[in-house]
Amino acid sequence: MALLYPDCGGGWLDSHRAFVVKYAPGQDRELGCHYDNAELTINVALGKAFTGGALYFGGLFQAPSILARPLEVAHVVGQGILHRGGQLHGARPLGTGERWNLVVWLRASAVRNRLCPMCCRTPNLVDDEGFGDGFTREEPTTVDVCALT
Repeated sequence: MALLYPDCGGGWLDSHRAFVVKYAPGQDRELGCHYDNAELTINVALGKAFTGGALYFGGLFQAPSILARPLEVAHVVGQGILHRGGQLHGARPLGTGERWNLVVWLRASAVRNRLCPMCCRTPNLVDDEGFGDGFTREEPTTVDVCALT
């Protein structure tokens, strides 16, 4: 992640939130344009047979631009898509069948402690139970990693 996304916290990921989303007729069939509470997101199509439901991607919410045609990507069972959490995206309507997705929000407290990814302001941290959506009061330690040259 550090090599792919050095400018948005890829080298400092230190927490995550994972959940499963289900799309099915008579239930949620699509997801409108949004951005994630994460520096990076992995979205894996876990399965069942389905048609439709392509993902679409636009620009970054922090620097919106008008796209005449968003980039559409077919979601294939067993494959994942990695993207910036701040990238505008959504899911087109499911045609038939069911689709289950594993979504993992990857977070970097070194980034979000300085600028909240949801409101683009300096966060005002308050004590809370749990993991605090990836915010920390202290700076994370760095580790040495091997880098391709």
